[in-house]
Amino acid sequence: MQHIQDGMLRLQFNREVAYYAQGIVRDVEGGRKSVAEGVKALEGEQESLKDQSVRIATQSIGLIAGGLQVTGGVGICVGSIGWMCAPAAIVIGHGLNNLYENGNNLLEGRSDTEGWGRVPYQAISEYFSGSKTAGNIAYGAVDVGLSVFGAYRLTVKKDAWRLFRHIDSDYVRAYKESSKTVLGIDAAAGTITTKSMLDEWQKTK
Repeated sequence: MQHIQDGMLRLQFNREVAYYAQGIVRDVEGGRKSVAEGVKALEGEQESLKDQSVRIATQSIGLIAGGLQVTGGVGICVGSIGWMCAPAAIVIGHGLNNLYENGNNLLEGRSDTEGWGRVPYQAISEYFSGSKTAGNIAYGAVDVGLSVFGAYRLTVKKDAWRLFRHIDSDYVRAYKESSKTVLGIDAAAGTITTKSMLDEWQKTK
């Protein structure tokens, strides 16, 4: 699996998969499983491994994106000399929550962790609709919106310097100053969040 970077862990994983496959083969040879049952078991394991791989990759992206949100929020606050700290606090809050949710999911091998940052959205949703679903959708929408805001906000160019006040030509959209890697992670995280919103919306049908 590509997300296993450590050579020993990768070797151990491959060995365990091989042992599992050998066990299925022995069951078929010993008559404990039919050929069809053996094939079905192997296919089921393959699908399970694919699901795990997708989950780990998705949560890893979410974890990194959460960290970028925190650093981005701090940058917004500092760069604005304080006057943008209120919206920056929301960005930081979402980032910390995403760090917690994805980090905990990765550590515990789960996908249902709900952090404190999601609670207000869910509480408002439950009050008006009796369900957390709309709250989860709202949380995702705000998360994507904050990413768009962060990418398109005006920021001072890296090579701009003024003793007193910056002029208009010193500013540029933040995404133009970001690396392709950061933009790629942000786009991937936005896609994942949008999909989770659609999944939540499907629950309302």
